[in-house]
Amino acid sequence: MTTALHDSAFLTAARGEQPDHTPVWFMRQAGRSLPEYLAVREGVTMLDSCMDPEMIVEITLQPVRRYGVDAAIFFSDIVLPLKAIGVDLDIVPGVGPVVANPVRTLEDVAAIPDLTPEQIPFITAAVQGLVAELAGINGGTPLIGFAGAPFTVASYLVEGGPSKEHAKTKAMMFSAPEVWDALMRKIGGIATAFLETQVAAGASAVQLFDSWAGALTPADYVRHVQPHSAAVLARIGELGVPRIHFGVGTANLLAEMGEAGADVVGVDWRTPLERAIPLVGDRAVQGNLDPTLVFAPTDVMTARAAEVIEAGRAAKGHIFNLGHGVIPSTDPDQLARLTAFVQGYPLD
Repeated sequence: MTTALHDSAFLTAARGEQPDHTPVWFMRQAGRSLPEYLAVREGVTMLDSCMDPEMIVEITLQPVRRYGVDAAIFFSDIVLPLKAIGVDLDIVPGVGPVVANPVRTLEDVAAIPDLTPEQIPFITAAVQGLVAELAGINGGTPLIGFAGAPFTVASYLVEGGPSKEHAKTKAMMFSAPEVWDALMRKIGGIATAFLETQVAAGASAVQLFDSWAGALTPADYVRHVQPHSAAVLARIGELGVPRIHFGVGTANLLAEMGEAGADVVGVDWRTPLERAIPLVGDRAVQGNLDPTLVFAPTDVMTARAAEVIEAGRAAKGHIFNLGHGVIPSTDPDQLARLTAFVQGYPLD
């Protein structure tokens, strides 16, 4: 890692040190709202695009070029590692990931292969290509590696697709704990290998994304989920890169998610940072502007962004982000204005 990259605002804040400006990037910045993304993806399925190194590089770079954000997020999907090891699944437009043969038994878990770097050469190639390109942008722009957290990925495997109630997932958790534990250890190993491959190829940080953890009580999270997320984060911590842990609707789990061991805890828009910061311990925070505020007048959006930045001063470190992903109908020009505002906001 070059000195310029090490000293970048994003990595400085992630380490809990003081950057020269509040770093900003956006979850799901790579895609969705960008016309150039829609153009390059035309006629290409989501999973196919996630396995094409040239397409991954192009899509990941698009928001960096357009907005000048302080970090790139690796373009991928939560279920991509499962596809790479041969799980029969597809991402159905308007639905989400759909698994042909949901997991029910220990035998089903045992049939899931482990992930090795040899199964995902396109990931290594894409990360290496991105790192080379990002080295020449703004003196060096960090690349954030990405993986789905064990609970969320396991939920897709058990439910067979997206679920609001997660009833089958929780039924396994409560009634077949030995199957649940085996599945979580399996998925935790896959997530670890997926992140290790990205870091080995040059990613400067990682984010472990738990879309559905907010469905859990703190007690159930601590007993059935936290140990497995903690194992992933501990292994990646040995590689010496900052780790971000983000969950949706996890206001009741922020303390427990902090205890899982990440360097940065992502906070969604439902919880003000001034409430979240005391809960996460001696860690940096990421977030947390309501994603719908980009549809408000610019002065309203920036005023609320200023409130987020001011609240973030109380944290060990603060990385500005939305409280969840970019909404597809977002005006890219408004995100550009938001980026410029955050980066120009005085910290003295």
